[in-house]
Order: sequence, then structure tokens, then C-alpha cells
Amino acid sequence: MQLAFIGLGVMGYPMAGHLQQKAGAVRVYNRSAEKARKWVEEFGGESASTPAEAARDCDLVMLCVGNDDDVRQVALGENGALAGMKPGSILIDHTTASVTLARELEAGASSRGVDFLDAPVSGGQAGAENGALTIMIGGEPQTYERAESTLAAYAAFSKLIGPVGSGQLAKMVNQICIAGVVQGLAEALNFALRAGLDAEAVIETISKGAAGSWQMSNRCQTMLRDEYEFGFAVDWMRKDLGMAIEEAERIGAELPVTRTVDSFYREVQEMGGGRWDTSSLLTRFTRR
Repeated sequence: MQLAFIGLGVMGYPMAGHLQQKAGAVRVYNRSAEKARKWVEEFGGESASTPAEAARDCDLVMLCVGNDDDVRQVALGENGALAGMKPGSILIDHTTASVTLARELEAGASSRGVDFLDAPVSGGQAGAENGALTIMIGGEPQTYERAESTLAAYAAFSKLIGPVGSGQLAKMVNQICIAGVVQGLAEALNFALRAGLDAEAVIETISKGAAGSWQMSNRCQTMLRDEYEFGFAVDWMRKDLGMAIEEAERIGAELPVTRTVDSFYREVQEMGGGRWDTSSLLTRFTRR
């Protein structure tokens, strides 16, 4: 199949690489042409000067950019991907974006005879680099079935959750869970340190029981070393939590913990930590 991947950031760059190596010929587009040239040098394939050119005659077109406005620009603009896509092809948006945008993209795609999946991912930069992402998908079953084997190039697990918009809603659930877990870990580590405990010994012990989590296993050591220049940025987490809070207001769901943790992330931003990993919640206790 001819494939296109639009957006070569910390997630998209390795995802497109896995796609090129495992699934077919890939044509890429990135707003920074230099990044696209570097990708072609590393993986092969080809680059295009516009999203429409990248998407032309492709069977599947994947997007992974920053936010709703970025998606609109690369998908719906005059030179956006849909302008170059053929009827019967599939547009797949891996961006963590709003439910409103997912439905907007579905309408734009349908008007051109193109199928659509909203498909945000979880697993972070490491998951993208290792081809081990989890993908939450909204769309029609027959569309997902056509795309599933291609998505496996960079996903360890993918699942159709429901109609268009369901993928983005599931990603909100994911981020709500992460926010609470990371805050709990930050509070626990601060408590252990102030109590004079060997925090590493404590974590090694409790991680074997009910307190264990992915965050504890993968972020505890870097938190104790005060290292945060990696991973999923606080700025992006606040974007995601903001969408979850907005959707919660619309459907009448209470998110008291999420709102509190979002305010803590705002404090981390004010400390200059907008690009720090989300585990930097600990700095609210340790850097004051």
C-alpha cells in the first residue's frame, strides 16, 4: 500500500519509521522540511512539500500533530491532506484532540468519500520508538478492520472503542487516570523523603503490591534523581486535561482530582517546567 504520515514530532517521527520498515511505502510531510529530509535519509521513503501532496493516491493517511488547530491546518486546509486523498482511502488522526474536531474531520472526510478514524495513542515517546503504543479508536468497524494490520506497525495493542469521537474520549479517560496516579506518586515520594526513609527501598517493596503502577516502575528513579528533561511534556498534559475538563462540564461528570492536579501542573509551568516530563509534579515539593 501507499501510505502517508503527516507530522514528524517526537511521536510521529518513530511511528512513521516503523510504518516504512514494516508496512509499505511511506510519503511524509512535516512543517519543518529539514526534519522530513532527515527522516528520509534515515528510513527511506519520500517527502512532500504539502499535506495534500503527501496524501495523493495513498490508501491510508496518518496525522500526528500538536492540537486541534494544527490538525485543521494539515487536514482541512486548501493544501490539507483531504484535498489530495482519493475516495475509499482512510484518514487516521493520532493527535490527542477534541471530540468536536474528530466529528468535524469525519464530516470533511465523508464529503470526499474518505473514511475516518480518530485514533489517539498512549505509551509516550518510548512507546513510539519501540513500536509498542496503545491506540484507542473511534470509527466504523469495517474501517478499523481495513486499517488494523497497518496500525500494528507501531502499536502493541489497538481497539475500536465505538463511533467517531470515542477514541478521543477514551484518551481523556487515560489522561485522567495518569494525572491522579502521578500526583499520588509525587506525594508519596515526598512523604518518604521527609520521613527519612530510603525511598528507593520503599518503592522497591511497595511496587510489588497493590501500590504498583507503570508510573512507579518507569518514573520513580528519575523523579528521585530530579530528572525531567524527557517524556510527555507538562504543556501537552495541560492541553489534554483541559479538554477532559471541558468535556466533563458538557456531560455533567465531576473531576475534582483532575482539576486539582491540573492546577498543580500550572504551578510547574510557572516554575519554568512546561517542557518537563509529567512526573515533575514532585518539584512542587522539592524545589521550593
